Amino acid sequence: MSQEPPEKMMFQLTLRRRGISDQAVLRTMEEVPREHFVAAGDRDHAYRDSALGIACGQTISQPFVVAYMTEQLHLQKQHKVLEIGTGSGYQAAVLSRLCAHVLTIERYRTLADIARDRLEALGYFNVEVMFGDGFDIPPGAGDFDRIIVTAAMEQIPEKLLERLLPGGILIAPVGPHHGTQTLVRVTRTDGGFERKELVDVRFVPALPGIAREL
Repeated sequence: MSQEPPEKMMFQLTLRRRGISDQAVLRTMEEVPREHFVAAGDRDHAYRDSALGIACGQTISQPFVVAYMTEQLHLQKQHKVLEIGTGSGYQAAVLSRLCAHVLTIERYRTLADIARDRLEALGYFNVEVMFGDGFDIPPGAGDFDRIIVTAAMEQIPEKLLERLLPGGILIAPVGPHHGTQTLVRVTRTDGGFERKELVDVRFVPALPGIAREL
């Protein structure tokens, strides 16, 4: 019987110690092979609780942040989810095991292509990777039960909030691009939008448009 490597055992323990209690989220974090989503030179550090650099000057978020944001979405199996900022595809892979469909949008063509190939090779067939502008969602994409933004926005655009279905939840890091942001959860209610500030975080900037290079 093969044993978990020590760093993966510590990874699982760290998530629990830091307050992640949703059993479906914990199970998914254990099952998604994070080592396949980091740069080849970082595979020995894949399960360390820290962000790691990936191509195009972007990062893969630390495991706790991925688990925390996922838990705060309160996902259900029938949900349709929009992710802005595909990056390595790791967050999308985690989401895909907890909902019906994930549309993830990436402004760097290199990252979008790599993530699409990686997710397909690993069997995450309910994820659609789109190369495009996360600030300009195509009308044909429809509306969403949940929206997760994995890069820092100085403010949440109204037209993004409008893509939330009634009862929907959006999670995004909000604040200055170069500094500490606050993770914000917005819920669409019958009366409008309820906003709650959660924890301080640090993310790379969310920028409009598609990247001219890479």
